[in-house]
Amino acid sequence: MPLMRVFYEDWQMGCCGTPFTVGDEVAWKLVAYPEEDRRENDGYGAEAWVENHGGPDRPTAGRVRAVDLVHEEYSFHVPASAPEPVQLEEGLAFRGTGRTLEAVPGTVTLEPVESCPKWFEEVDRGTVDGLGRVRRTCGALVTLDAPDTAHVLRISHLPDDMDDPDDPDDPGATPDEPGDRP
Repeated sequence: MPLMRVFYEDWQMGCCGTPFTVGDEVAWKLVAYPEEDRRENDGYGAEAWVENHGGPDRPTAGRVRAVDLVHEEYSFHVPASAPEPVQLEEGLAFRGTGRTLEAVPGTVTLEPVESCPKWFEEVDRGTVDGLGRVRRTCGALVTLDAPDTAHVLRISHLPDDMDDPDDPDDPGATPDEPGDRP
């Protein structure tokens, strides 16, 4: 079966996802990343992402073969008048809202795990040269063993105003007739 790398973003899981484990059968609505976005920080090398708030009508079914949590460091400006972070437990802290996080280049790491959690962590790394630093778990990079992924990659690359001739549910599609294609 074909293997596909899928990014399950932290907020998608936290909002309305269901945790899963290596070996589980899943059915997710997947949207393909454009080829140019399959690099670090734009999908973390995944071919598609899970879209729980729209996306295609048809989910893609498959078996989870591997899960890697994606960690990345971010920096943000800390105003001189900002209160200290509230420490809830070792390594976990909450700062006031209103900050703009900027990814720190070269800080993406993958952590192989057996299960994807419901909630992802953020660890305060302190302040360096007036910039706050946090390490966030951004989501899970999943290796999905799915027999039918062609529809994900094909449909996701069509321009918004273009009909899919191979989709019988597309109102602009026409059935294949002998001689229609070379």
